[in-house]
Amino acid sequence: MPDLNRKIKYSEAVGEAISQCMEKDPAVFIIGEGVTDPKGTFGTTLGLRKKFGKERVMDMPVAENAVTGIIIGAAIAGMRPIMTHQRMDFMLYSMDPIVNTAAKWKFIFGDRPVPIVIRAMIGRGWGQGAQHSQNLQALFAHVPGLKVVMPATAYDAKGLLVSSIEDDGPVIFLEHRWLHSMVDYVPKKLYRVPLGKCRKVRTGTDLTIVSHSYMTVEAVKAAAILEKEGISAEIVDLRTIKPIDWPAINRSVNKTGKLLVLDSAWKTAGIAAEIIASVVENKGTKIKKFPQRITFPDMPAPTTRALTKFFYPGVREIVGKAAELAGAGGEKKKRLLSRIKTEIFCDVPDNSFTGPF
Repeated sequence: MPDLNRKIKYSEAVGEAISQCMEKDPAVFIIGEGVTDPKGTFGTTLGLRKKFGKERVMDMPVAENAVTGIIIGAAIAGMRPIMTHQRMDFMLYSMDPIVNTAAKWKFIFGDRPVPIVIRAMIGRGWGQGAQHSQNLQALFAHVPGLKVVMPATAYDAKGLLVSSIEDDGPVIFLEHRWLHSMVDYVPKKLYRVPLGKCRKVRTGTDLTIVSHSYMTVEAVKAAAILEKEGISAEIVDLRTIKPIDWPAINRSVNKTGKLLVLDSAWKTAGIAAEIIASVVENKGTKIKKFPQRITFPDMPAPTTRALTKFFYPGVREIVGKAAELAGAGGEKKKRLLSRIKTEIFCDVPDNSFTGPF
């Protein structure tokens, strides 16, 4: 349970998880481009080099494929490496060792573990555009043998990262950049949040909203607006998108009869599509209306602020689609949308974001 006497940032919770796991297990080490920089990968690796030394906290050359192969070898040999990427886009250089070695090793060589965590930052900001703001979670979730974790809160970030580091892996651990400065109640002690179990953020009766990562923040805002017009939305935060907690999703949909899935990535062949397909395929699920999804449009992310506000969905889109699912059209939907304040920030969440690192 969260410690109601202690609030810290998401970035601090990630750093605390890494530090406590390194204290507990000398086999844990971290490597990545920028982990030793003054800003410490969005603040998540600050102080680690000073505390644990250069042999366990290492910067790396711009050679993602080679380094990934090396640390997979270290994991097979008994170490528990954490590899960190400033951008998920950079992981594309490492696809061969991740997909063809790390994900397959235990199936080929008699269930031998590959306990590696690969952290990567996703999300938009500062005009990063098509090559530096891709959310590729569906690509990695498609690969058998990989687990994919996407925490939405600081509490979950710490607990899920500890579980990921202790897991026999491999685990892809994705952090949305807009979450790093958000605060939550987090215990100082080492604790674990189990992989493959979702979290019911909010109880409701009129529709189920399934979300993950930063989209859970937008879902909570939307649910508060919907409630003012008598629409009760239940929010299920996936926390891990591989494996997915199907029983929890089905229980919620059976209760509300309506499903809206939010995904911080593209529409075609995405996580939202998988969830809707699986729920509809389940003959025991009681669906009253066709499920809906909110995703990015099928085009690369724009760079300019003028286009960004049309590309990324948020509270307005969620409220509008949820109102339709709940049968609130016409004037009621207009009243709901009128409650939403005009978005001031479309490329960054607030004024605290002053640079990409």
